Amino acid sequence: MGACVIFSCFIKAIGQMGDPRFRRVVVLGVLLALALLAGVYAGFLWLIESLAPGSVDIPLVGPVGGIDTLLGWGSLLFMLGLSVFLMVPVASAFSGLFLEDIADAVEDRHYPGLAQVPPMRLADTLVDSLNFLGVLIAANVLAIFLYAFAGPLIPVLFWGLNGWLLGREYFTLVAMRRLGRAGAKALRARHPLRIWMAGILMAAPLSVPLVNLVIPVLGVATFTHLFHRLNRP
Repeated sequence: MGACVIFSCFIKAIGQMGDPRFRRVVVLGVLLALALLAGVYAGFLWLIESLAPGSVDIPLVGPVGGIDTLLGWGSLLFMLGLSVFLMVPVASAFSGLFLEDIADAVEDRHYPGLAQVPPMRLADTLVDSLNFLGVLIAANVLAIFLYAFAGPLIPVLFWGLNGWLLGREYFTLVAMRRLGRAGAKALRARHPLRIWMAGILMAAPLSVPLVNLVIPVLGVATFTHLFHRLNRP
């Protein structure tokens, strides 16, 4: 099994993007991600307004006002820039909350003979999604500092890092539905390169605005297909 099979899984996922269940998860994931980022910015702005002085005294100049306003606008620009890197990880994590909807839609259409799996507990899904969110944000924030030294290799670093993270997490979450946590990790350990390659295929479009917002759903769908390919006897 090589790149052709991974592309085949990806093409099948794209072909199902018109499914109402896919569209619903895309919309919910984006809205929740925007709400979280807006909440973080509101808290950051409140902190600035609470701590920043209204004016400062500059020698030979006198009092200069508007410091808090300046910091507020600066924080908005900073948050907009940061959201370019954080929007996709946050949307990916929130889409994990609806992973079963996407996996069920894929299996209903392409694997109709499979036995139904019991729904995952909400508490387990929430914990896994929060862990995924924490790892994604921490890794991408760290990568922001590494980009300063990467030069022309920035895209390679971005795709490689996010490809590994997306592949590892999405494959595990999808496989857990049918194999349990231990079985999912064992299957992932047997196919690390293939899963990483599929993750890089998901990470490459992350650099494209708007297109990157549907990647979490495409990722779940693609890894659902890949799981059924790798789990064959």
